[in-house]
Amino acid sequence: MGCTRPRNSRGGSSRNAGRDVILLALLLQLPASLPSKPAAPPDAWRSLIGAYAADRDTLYVYEDRGALVALLAPRSPARLAQAAESVFTFSGRGPYDADRIVFRRGEIQVGRVALRRLQLGPANGAQLRLHPVRPVAELLLADRALSPPAESGTFLAPDLVEPAALDSTIRLDIRYASRNNFLGSVFYASARAFLQRPAALAVVRAARVLRRLGYGILIHDAYRPWYVTKVFWDATPPASRWLVADPARGSKHNRGAAVDLTLYELATGKPVEMPSTYDEATPQARADFPGGTSRQRWHRALLRRVLEAEGFAVNPSEWWHFDFRDWQRYPIMNTPFEEVTGLRPRPR
Repeated sequence: MGCTRPRNSRGGSSRNAGRDVILLALLLQLPASLPSKPAAPPDAWRSLIGAYAADRDTLYVYEDRGALVALLAPRSPARLAQAAESVFTFSGRGPYDADRIVFRRGEIQVGRVALRRLQLGPANGAQLRLHPVRPVAELLLADRALSPPAESGTFLAPDLVEPAALDSTIRLDIRYASRNNFLGSVFYASARAFLQRPAALAVVRAARVLRRLGYGILIHDAYRPWYVTKVFWDATPPASRWLVADPARGSKHNRGAAVDLTLYELATGKPVEMPSTYDEATPQARADFPGGTSRQRWHRALLRRVLEAEGFAVNPSEWWHFDFRDWQRYPIMNTPFEEVTGLRPRPR
């Protein structure tokens, strides 16, 4: 979506969750060199991993190197040992000077303190949804007739191409060409992804690196006409507009120099697990969120390192959003998908 700053999610997350995530990130940095791919945690642990709150406190339970870990920022992480099906003990004194955590349905007991489980993201991995303040169909007609903000300076001539046309392992799941997006409406005439040629070639190079490791790239969004950004803004409730780019400034997507993507397994064709879902406006979506599982964080780190090596920078609030290094050299564009020309890749 192009969010500009982190906020807490809807659905019961603590007002202090964003602050806690920043503290967590300082405590849990990935090593300089990417380690080998971690093993998946036991299935029984997946329902235990998450965030729990009591008053102003948020306690995170996550998996790290084969163990569950509890962290009540700003304290240090405490590794847990399983004593029974729903009981884990601390190696030393844990949060609230407790010696154990007891997991119950919808909550945990840490010493004398009960903490309720938070719903940080959409339930069951579903798509985040907002109720538009104006009908999207009406806005699409009105905003498509408008012009983008005027810009001064000299820009490179746009040269949009499709990364998926350059590498057959690059796949598409273009959410805004379907109703599976945060506003539940269709915005693109076709499920295609365009980027300025240098950015598209950089994605292709990244795909080649990932292919050797058994992964492919799955693109959710790339070039976005300016009028779509304007519709996002006009349809989004004012209190939630931090989620979307301000059309008065345009977005890097409008310049064809930003891409939303993830990884999938070449062997199965299935998307990998990441710490959050796509377009999820929660602390879990942050590029440095330390929760979830070791494998999820490993996938996220792999994607980031490969893309950064090709000249992209990750959006700190969205692990899937990458901006190409020369984005400011391209103008804000407003060409609808059905009018984009020059789609055939040049011979190489």
